[in-house]
Amino acid sequence: MEYTVQKLGHLAGISTRTLRYYDEIGILKPARINSSGYRIYGQAEVDRLQQILFYRELGMNLENIKEIVTSPNFNSSKALKEHREQLLDKRKQLDLLISNVEKSIAQKEGRTIMTNKEKFEGFKKDMIEENEKKYGKEAREKYGDEAVNKANQKVMNMTEEQHKEVTRLSEELTKTLAEAFKIGDPSNEIAQKAADLHKQWLSFYWSKYSKEAHAGLAQMYVDDERFRAYYDKEQPGTAEFLRDAIQIYTNNIK
Repeated sequence: MEYTVQKLGHLAGISTRTLRYYDEIGILKPARINSSGYRIYGQAEVDRLQQILFYRELGMNLENIKEIVTSPNFNSSKALKEHREQLLDKRKQLDLLISNVEKSIAQKEGRTIMTNKEKFEGFKKDMIEENEKKYGKEAREKYGDEAVNKANQKVMNMTEEQHKEVTRLSEELTKTLAEAFKIGDPSNEIAQKAADLHKQWLSFYWSKYSKEAHAGLAQMYVDDERFRAYYDKEQPGTAEFLRDAIQIYTNNIK
């Protein structure tokens, strides 16, 4: 069966403007253009659009989706199985958050008692999944699945007191790093304090500290534009300054 832009847009629940844009950027081109100049889509394009919408639902940007679906190694059957697993994980997360809300309502109404740990379980899992989505691939390639899984489990087991402490450390690190950056010397006492605070902050996420891994992470803050943008948002050059401070700090650890 073949579809015009309007018919395919209606079928998929998206606008004709979106389909035309997908054509423009090369992520979903029509099978052919008919004699009247209309875009015509066949079954292969319908299947690709389904894949694109699956990836969009999972929060992936169009640039990455295009790279995946236009790859000569793209396997649609394998992709569908991966979509299924990711959607099941997403459903588990939603079920956990719904359960969390229901327990909170029951506690407010005096029908149950909810521990502080239970109150934050859903949100911690949500944070882990968000980090996996943004940085999981790079982290697993760099540190391995076992290290990342242990770090995720450590977050899930974090107590309310530990959560408060890691939040305090993060705030103190930001403040100290900004102060050290104004001085401009990464070997300065304040800059080295910032590096130490960063190490303390990492201890809440890493199962085992390594000065080599610490220095490697600091380098990634510079190499990866997402991390660089985060640290440089207030003052450009902060990511490189933190990297230099951490490298000095780790070189001095015996």
